[in-house]
Amino acid sequence: MRRFLAILAIIPCLAFAQDQAAKPDEPKHTEKKDEKKEDADKPKEKSGSAMIAGAEVKYLTLTGQLPIFKEDGAPRASVFYVYYAAVDKDGKRLAATNPGGRPIMYCFNGGPGSAAVWLHFGGLGPKRVDLPPDGLTPATVAKIVDNPNSILDGTDLVFIDPVGTGISRAAKGEKPEQFFGVDEDINAIGEFIRLFTTREQRWESPKYLCGESYGVFRASGLVNYLQETHGMYFQGLVLLSGLVSFQTLSSDFANDLPFILMLPTFTATAHYHNKLPPDLQANYDKTLAEARAFASGDYALALLKGHTIAPDERKRITTQLARFTGLGADLIDESDLRISPSLFRERLLRAEGKIVGRYDARVTSEDGNRLANSPEFDPSFTNVIGPFSAATNAYIRGTLGYESDLPYRVLTGLNWNYTGFAGRYASTAGRLSESMKTNPQLRLLILVGRRDLAVPPDTMRYSIDHLDIPASLRKNIAWSEYDSGHMMYLLRSDAEKLRADLTGFVKPAGSPPLLSK
Repeated sequence: MRRFLAILAIIPCLAFAQDQAAKPDEPKHTEKKDEKKEDADKPKEKSGSAMIAGAEVKYLTLTGQLPIFKEDGAPRASVFYVYYAAVDKDGKRLAATNPGGRPIMYCFNGGPGSAAVWLHFGGLGPKRVDLPPDGLTPATVAKIVDNPNSILDGTDLVFIDPVGTGISRAAKGEKPEQFFGVDEDINAIGEFIRLFTTREQRWESPKYLCGESYGVFRASGLVNYLQETHGMYFQGLVLLSGLVSFQTLSSDFANDLPFILMLPTFTATAHYHNKLPPDLQANYDKTLAEARAFASGDYALALLKGHTIAPDERKRITTQLARFTGLGADLIDESDLRISPSLFRERLLRAEGKIVGRYDARVTSEDGNRLANSPEFDPSFTNVIGPFSAATNAYIRGTLGYESDLPYRVLTGLNWNYTGFAGRYASTAGRLSESMKTNPQLRLLILVGRRDLAVPPDTMRYSIDHLDIPASLRKNIAWSEYDSGHMMYLLRSDAEKLRADLTGFVKPAGSPPLLSK
């Protein structure tokens, strides 16, 4: 199972060191304080501004670390965060004057093992890494510039690095592994959010979670944890390029579902690279609808039959798969009708000597081994990891003034614990269903990229279509698709659409302005 979960690893972010002990429900110490330690633990405050959607937005940034406690009040770990709070013309936080009207959104990436740098400096924060607008061109370093597509004008933002990422670390004497698991991670991030909400006096604020990739899996369990444990109810979840059940992504001899759900993304990618027959190239929407119908119909039935499928039916299915994927019929037959994303990425552009990206299949590159059936690397990741890492490290220490000599782990491999799901696929779909039923005001915004081969859109669509919720709650679920891939905000036109989708979600039609100009 872990081998398949590893493929979800989304992009990284920051992390941090240790923090001062404090009893769980006592933000202030009653005992004599160590003033030097207290000063070291205080978040670093900086004032800033950015041009967002054509208007200047002023804000206060708090950069620091917050403890996660044991039951006896001793610290277990410290979690690094960057908090952006919009301010008025006098520099006063908008949430201070109207806590019930100013939303707050807690954001994290996935992995597991990724810092929040991708959402922070790619999609949502007031600053972004200045990459070429096509989302295709590789870079080594890049500047940090204003992000005109940030959503800070609509909601305050907290970017969280889970323990083991960025500069977030387990406390001295604590084993880091105690945080590296599905429920362990949910509990730790949940306790961070509880304490942060308490210290910053945001309990009255409309609250949102935003998770990307594995962060979607985390958010779907986290909202349930916070409801049940602390009575903290959320207005909405933003679920970006992720999944809630690994059954839709982890194929094995008894699970052909992922092959069915990946096919439409293969078709979308082949269409982008002009590898489909002329009749299928002519109309993208019509072709994708046909691919979905074939995948859930004849193709699903063929896979269900296994080796009992008749030779003539196998040939017919092979021919159709070749049409919808741009791959050769012989290769498909040799693969027993089951096309993995790695095989597709290696072989789609074999004639041109190129491979396609995993996070964004629009991206292409060359690799050295022309006999392989899987790429040596992912160009859609290697194109951006360098500039994101450099810009993040420079910005946190330089602009935000937060100094630490610990290495900032943008992305790191963690030995993740799924033992709570022994004998079944890891899933937080049931917890998400329960949260929606017990909080019927909870809304979902699901965002997917058409050329995402890490988490193809239909893997999430299948899970949402099978949520155990009453029909009346389905009106609370909204979808939006993007032309690029996993990190859709790297394509400038998709980033503009993302802002429109998110601001509309946080600010429903008919509500007053969220930011006082």
